[in-house]
Amino acid sequence: MSLPLIFLIIFPLGKMLLMPEFSDLMSALKERVVLEALGRSLFTALAATAVAMVFGTPLAYIMARKNFFGKKVIEGLIDLPIMIPHPVIGIAILSLFGRNSILGRMLDRVGVEIMGSLTGIVIVLVFVGAPFYVNTVKAGFESVPIRLEKASRTLGAGMTSTFFRVTFPIVWRNIVLGAVMCTARAISEFGAVIIVAYHPMTAPVLIYERFTAYGLKYSQCVAFWLIAISLLLFVMMRLFSRPRRIQ
Repeated sequence: MSLPLIFLIIFPLGKMLLMPEFSDLMSALKERVVLEALGRSLFTALAATAVAMVFGTPLAYIMARKNFFGKKVIEGLIDLPIMIPHPVIGIAILSLFGRNSILGRMLDRVGVEIMGSLTGIVIVLVFVGAPFYVNTVKAGFESVPIRLEKASRTLGAGMTSTFFRVTFPIVWRNIVLGAVMCTARAISEFGAVIIVAYHPMTAPVLIYERFTAYGLKYSQCVAFWLIAISLLLFVMMRLFSRPRRIQ
């Protein structure tokens, strides 16, 4: 019963990976614009993941450990970027940070440019990738027995010491898994990025430009390398998602 779904996933990707000739793939890697776009996608995705880890880890811990008024609302807001169309995300960021907005003018005065910049791309990628990180790490924190943390605190360990000696050794796989998922989601983003920063081009934007300008053949080679990078990330994700046992 599951074979049609498996075929639906495998056949289009298999066709995409097998159609380009090897010489064309190597030629694509020699193009400076392709290398820059792939590198820019990877760099901005990793930067967005770093931001998500710094601010998302404490949020995930609070959401896993605390019950407070409005918690369900915050959980809904965290999941919202997953559900809304991503061009809407781009429009929302454009309205907030655009050159004609109050915040945009304030940032422009201090030399911070959002629209058409790497900073704008990273902001977009944090928006779309952070929910995957927060939800994954939150699930990890929820799996840690509270009694272990309480026992550590009872023995005189502080909150920071308890986190790194008790909690972190248990949830580090979830943190790595969440980081990989966030990076993979960010590296593939197109709809919001193209509104906020068509240039400098990321790999998905370059694929779109080559497809609309030159056709399928000229976009396939860039798509091949983007799929290869994404596949590598998800292989890493599966390696780190092996179940663990808590004694």
